[in-house]
Amino acid sequence: MGQLDGRIAIVTGSDSGIGQGIAEELAREGADIAITYLHDEAGANETRKKVEVCGRRAFVTRLDQADEASVTALFDGVDQALGTPDILVNNAGATDIKQAPFAQTPTADFDRMIKVDLYGPFFCSREFVRRRESGGKIINITSVHEVTPSPKYTAYNAAKGGLQTFTRGLALELAERNTTVNAIAPGLTRAPPTIERIESREGQQKIEKNIPLRRAGEPREIGRLAVYLASSDADYVTGQSFTIDGGLETNWGQGA
Repeated sequence: MGQLDGRIAIVTGSDSGIGQGIAEELAREGADIAITYLHDEAGANETRKKVEVCGRRAFVTRLDQADEASVTALFDGVDQALGTPDILVNNAGATDIKQAPFAQTPTADFDRMIKVDLYGPFFCSREFVRRRESGGKIINITSVHEVTPSPKYTAYNAAKGGLQTFTRGLALELAERNTTVNAIAPGLTRAPPTIERIESREGQQKIEKNIPLRRAGEPREIGRLAVYLASSDADYVTGQSFTIDGGLETNWGQGA
């Protein structure tokens, strides 16, 4: 028996990387999975195969989480295909915005990052709560940059910092209905946007210098933490952000 037998989970942006790893691990523990993608339908169908290999049901749909109507359509589809969701993992985020000095940051880039990475979890969480009388688990995927920003990533820093505070505030408000809200803050993790950087010589040197465990994280490792937060073992855990970064955040500032 799995920890999540009979549960229904939505994992946004589960066509690759961390989202795919989370979807697979939740399925291994018995959850049926709603898989969403924005552009990579083939990747989403690969996640579907991984879920079905675990003996669980899968539902695949396109989602533009910056659009309220698209979010509503997602939840309507999940209700019809799988049932009312018990678990929401807000993982999807904007990955197509390049770093830039603050003064050269285009307004459109800042607006898009906030719309996708902050409004998106807001829209999805609100729809999740509206469709449940009580209970349920919300897990927001933030970043180590929620508290330790990087230069030239102003919009990303702002979105992830906002998502951390959103997590904490929502946890307080939803506690009376026994809905828990937590965050996972990954560091460098092997996923499509980071693989080239991780595997380069320069990337390896930075990893060895800055990450005490001397490697990038794997999506499965984020997935196992999500399983815990989605399970009854974490019923007394809410309003928290769990950093999983190989010691990166703890190491920042050493040698100054």
